[in-house]
Amino acid sequence: MRFVTTLLVFLLAFVAGPAFAAKKKVDPKSAVVTTVGRPAIPSATDPENLLYLDLSTGGRVVIWLRPDAAPKMVERVKTLTRQHFYDGLLFHRVIEGFMAQTGDPKGDGTGGSTLPNVPAEFNWLPHVRGAVSAAREGSAEGATVEEVTKAENSANSQFFIVFNPTMKLDKKYTVFGRVISGMDYVDAIARGEPPVHPSRILHAYIAADNPPAYAPPPPPAPVAAPATLAPSQPVLKPAPKAAPKKKAA
Repeated sequence: MRFVTTLLVFLLAFVAGPAFAAKKKVDPKSAVVTTVGRPAIPSATDPENLLYLDLSTGGRVVIWLRPDAAPKMVERVKTLTRQHFYDGLLFHRVIEGFMAQTGDPKGDGTGGSTLPNVPAEFNWLPHVRGAVSAAREGSAEGATVEEVTKAENSANSQFFIVFNPTMKLDKKYTVFGRVISGMDYVDAIARGEPPVHPSRILHAYIAADNPPAYAPPPPPAPVAAPATLAPSQPVLKPAPKAAPKKKAA
């Protein structure tokens, strides 16, 4: 019985082994996994590919950038981060169960950076929880091929972080990273389109630039209470003069 079990294990390893090896290869020196037909997957500990977002919701979010899947969008985000473009920007569109969107200096979804738009890099990365994807213009139903193409190539500075898996967006939007730490701070972002009291990015950093530790936002300035008015004093009316007494006849 032991011999039969060993033989089955050997046969399975023989059949499955080459198929698995054809898909992935691990370089023991760099610990980087490569996939046939795709660029090498960067290490999740490489500081050059870690984006830090310090949020007003209470902590630091760490995003693993994927230049193997979306090199142009990753380069754009790195460039804008190092220009401090994202510092102070609001999460202007946040939909419960869907996503939180930011990266617009206007704060209303219509703005972007002064750099040219980034062409679509639709790839194999799915829109799972924590996925970070490039926002872009939409195209109306019945749009022409040219209009659809223009919309697909309109990513610039805005991006969104996915709350729950939304696979219908796969290969329609460019996933360029994923949250690997601090997702609870993303979950705490204020909801709304726009939110009444929006959450914001306090600072954005690339880990390789040796950023400071997270610093919470300063408490809001106290609102001065209106001056207390002294109770009004009653107006004293003069006592009416007594009518002169008539003399007795």
